[in-house]
Amino acid sequence: MAYWVQYIKIMTDIKILKNKFKNADLFDLSLTHRSWVNEHKGVRSSNERLEFLGDAILEFIVSKELYSQYPNQEEGYLTALRANIVNTVSLSEIAKKLDLGSILCLSKGEEESGGRTNPSLLADTVEAIIGALYIDNGIKNAEEFIKENLLIDLDSRASQPLKDFKSRLQELVQSQSLPTPKYQVVEESGPDHNKKFVIEVTVNGKSWGRGEGKNKSMAEQEAAKDGFKSHVDIGS
Repeated sequence: MAYWVQYIKIMTDIKILKNKFKNADLFDLSLTHRSWVNEHKGVRSSNERLEFLGDAILEFIVSKELYSQYPNQEEGYLTALRANIVNTVSLSEIAKKLDLGSILCLSKGEEESGGRTNPSLLADTVEAIIGALYIDNGIKNAEEFIKENLLIDLDSRASQPLKDFKSRLQELVQSQSLPTPKYQVVEESGPDHNKKFVIEVTVNGKSWGRGEGKNKSMAEQEAAKDGFKSHVDIGS
């Protein structure tokens, strides 16, 4: 019974999201990974251009909201808070809440390799949806989606530590008299305009964590987050 209640809720969320679009083709395009395009030549393009646009719109809307909500805070604080809000983990959590992974258009190979639960891929899809909402019906539509899904717990996020995870990991290893963390690219893929990096962070020659991102900086932050959380959780 619980399964069907959850299933109905997920399908309702997806239907609500789809109904935000006047042009259903834009919704489909936002869910189309480039791997699917490679297997379905000539049907439609990938969501990469929408992702590019959505990334810029997302940063603008969040920046505007933080500027308005925290009039007494300096630029450094606002930048750190924005980084805590707009990241792969936050965006992938939105995708999971809406169960976007179940309706993504992926190649068979991408699906078999875990694409439907890949945090980076899911985050990219959310950005593509934001871009598509903007193209479909203007900035108000995109802003509504961002506020409903990403800014709903703004005060809670603002109360959390705002240092990035590289800084927090650095402080953690220093507190244990360990050498500075080292970051190394262990995997690089994708075309120049849409690179994906996997970076491993090591401390004293031992692997502490891995992270994935569109650029090295983002991947390093994700690796630091993985390393920080795992070692804090185990109390080492």
